[in-house]
Amino acid sequence: MNKFRILKATLFCTISLLFFASCDDENDQNAKIQVSLIDAPADYEAVLIDIEDVQINVNEDEDDESGWQSLEGSELGVYDLLTLTNGEEAFLGEIELPAGKISQIRLILGDGNELTIDGSNVDLKVPSGSQSGLKLNIHQEVEGGITYKLVIDFDAAKSVVKAGNSGNYNLKPVIRAKMEALTGAINGVVDPADVNTVVYGIMNSDSVSTYPNENGEYLLRALEAGTYTVVAVPTEESGYETISVEDVTVSVGEITTIDTINFVN
Repeated sequence: MNKFRILKATLFCTISLLFFASCDDENDQNAKIQVSLIDAPADYEAVLIDIEDVQINVNEDEDDESGWQSLEGSELGVYDLLTLTNGEEAFLGEIELPAGKISQIRLILGDGNELTIDGSNVDLKVPSGSQSGLKLNIHQEVEGGITYKLVIDFDAAKSVVKAGNSGNYNLKPVIRAKMEALTGAINGVVDPADVNTVVYGIMNSDSVSTYPNENGEYLLRALEAGTYTVVAVPTEESGYETISVEDVTVSVGEITTIDTINFVN
């Protein structure tokens, strides 16, 4: 069984069973939130994000700073977002909270944010308004005795913005945060596997994307329920045409497998 199939099986179990994971009797009034970071692909050599802290807000009043709590056991530091595609993820930490509602999560970034392009490292400047943290709305009720997996999807391609002709780049984060057990996934295969391809899952104006692995297998995860168009876009140099698969249905708690996408000249 290859790495992708192990990942798919693990994800299926996570989506199917996450809400039924029990804590011990001592902690059965607490909910556990586990936070992971994933990424959509981008046409750079590396996108390095320096994460100094990850916090969850349990206050209804989002302006009340007293509700922010840092994750425990956090694995903080500099992450290359481009390594976190097609099911790869970085575990950022977890926290136990009383049953109730969590309103937001925020990432506190350090100064080590860089972009690698054409073999050179360029500083990624974070807008001053984001110095207090990159806030994402969740507004999710959580129940005691249940483990939830919160997936943060950092879209590197949309988040890195060139500042005119200055040669500088700004980081204007485009991020989504989803409880994975409240979402579904799409997986499939592109053939030939060695064609450099980006696979998109598109619903209305929203899209999620990933790269297939060396076997041509891809996984689009943390998708809202609904009907998607899956679009496989090969590089122009390959000589192949873009292929779209319409009316792909995603249901909560399920992985939808679609037929192999075959590129033909």
